[in-house]
Amino acid sequence: MAGPVRALSFDLDDTFWDVWAAVARAEAALHAWLAERHPPIAARYTPLGLRALGAEIAQAEPAIALDLSERRRRALCLAAERCGCARGFVVEEAFAVFYASRNRVEFFPGVLAVLERLAAHYPLIALSNGNADLGLVGIAHHFRFALNAVAVGAPKPDPRMFLAAAERLGLTPGTIVHIGDHPEHDVLGALRSGYRSVWFNPGGAAWAAPDYRPDAEIAAFDQLEAVLQRWD
Repeated sequence: MAGPVRALSFDLDDTFWDVWAAVARAEAALHAWLAERHPPIAARYTPLGLRALGAEIAQAEPAIALDLSERRRRALCLAAERCGCARGFVVEEAFAVFYASRNRVEFFPGVLAVLERLAAHYPLIALSNGNADLGLVGIAHHFRFALNAVAVGAPKPDPRMFLAAAERLGLTPGTIVHIGDHPEHDVLGALRSGYRSVWFNPGGAAWAAPDYRPDAEIAAFDQLEAVLQRWD
C-alpha cells in the first residue's frame, strides 16, 4: 500500500520542455558551425541527414543505441570520413556546439516556479531516456540526482531505472510519485515499479491504454501541487 509522498521523480524531455524544438535548434547550430569549419560535411548532409546517420549507427551497433550522445559523436565522425574531412576534424568540438544548444531549453509555463516550491518540501530526482544535462539546463540545484538509460543500462518503461532510484533514495517505491508525459515510458514504467504516476497531458489527449491508467492527470504544472496535497 502506498504511504505518504516522500519524493518526486520527473521525466525531462517533453515534460519540462519541448525536446524536438531544442534538438532542432541544436542541429541548426551544429550545421551552421560545420558550414563554417567543415563545408563539405554541411554541403553533403542536412541536419536531418546527420540525425539519420545516428539512427544508422544505432542499428548497426546496438550496444550504443541507448547512448544518444555517443550516437551523435559517431555520426559526426562517419560524416567526416565520408566527406574526406577526417583529418583535422575534432569531434568533441562539433559535439560541444550541438550539446550546448541542446541544453538551452524553453521551459513550459509554470515549471520553474513549481520546481522551486516542491524542492523545499520533497527530494526531487530526474529519470530520463534522453541526454539532457541538468547543470547546463540550469536546474540541477533543485535535484538530488538524475538517472538515464545509459546509467542503468535500460530505458523506461523498464523498471530498473525506477527501482535504482528508489534504492538510492532509501525509499519504498510506493512513496515516490513519478511525473511524465509519456503513457508508456512514464506512466506504465512507474506503475510497474510500484510508484504512483501523474500523467502530464498538456494537449488534452484521450487516454488510450485499456489495461492501465495513471493515478492522476494534469494539463499544466500549476495543477501538480493540488494532486500531491490529496495524497499527503
